[in-house]
Amino acid sequence: HHPDPTDAAGLVRIAAAYRPTVVFTTPTFFSYMLGAGEPEELQSLRIVVTGAEKCPDALFDRCNKELPESIIVEGYGITECSPVVAVNAPDDVRQGTVGRPLAGVEVCIVHPETKTPQPQHEPGLLLVRGPSIFDGYLNYEGPDPFIEFDGKRWYNTGDLVRIDEDGRIHFQGRLKRFLKAGGEMISLPALEEPFATLFPPTEDGPQIAVEGIETPDGRHIVLFSVIDISLRDANTILAEAGFRGVMRLDATRRIESMPVLGTGKTDYKELRRMVVESLDS
Repeated sequence: HHPDPTDAAGLVRIAAAYRPTVVFTTPTFFSYMLGAGEPEELQSLRIVVTGAEKCPDALFDRCNKELPESIIVEGYGITECSPVVAVNAPDDVRQGTVGRPLAGVEVCIVHPETKTPQPQHEPGLLLVRGPSIFDGYLNYEGPDPFIEFDGKRWYNTGDLVRIDEDGRIHFQGRLKRFLKAGGEMISLPALEEPFATLFPPTEDGPQIAVEGIETPDGRHIVLFSVIDISLRDANTILAEAGFRGVMRLDATRRIESMPVLGTGKTDYKELRRMVVESLDS
């Protein structure tokens, strides 16, 4: 345990002194640790359990190279679900997925708008139920977080996923991180991924992020970065990654540092506020 998850150097010192074999962290914080220490200081690690955000392929590759005896076990959880919903088993890791649901946890996928069942392999809204799912919020008068479906009461995670033939969950992103344009759903995480690969987080935090909003005149999607990237160059990067049509950026904006939450994740709410503010000014 350590009071400051952003203190990568302190975490490395603890690992070097106590030789832990398992660590629970986020991909961002683990990348900070790899950058702050020498591989031999983390050689005791055997299992790195990550969650809270998608683990980049670049981090898997770096871990395999610098810590060949370690494996990254990616999972998916929500506070309201105690908090783990699914996780890869250490002896059965499928990179790119968050594994299978825990024993006792039921999941189903529905269309995000019609709430009708989605065909297998089609992405949809994830609903979950089981003994580890909470019963509701205390003194809460907002929208019901549960959905009645197939004669059962399900918790609406607000996340889009797909489930493959092996029952593994592929996380697609938060529903609110999708925009609709020209009848198509635009995934902001998908647009962000090529840039995250080219410009991974450093000890100073994330270098890039994509956020956007729907407006009466259409969508407005912005690439925020701590480095200079022109709109033309940014859209060229997307085109080379295979994105076409509506899957493009409308603006780029350089900022001094990326706003982050206490978990180390990018604060998209703050970036969304900045997008709205820029259009209002």
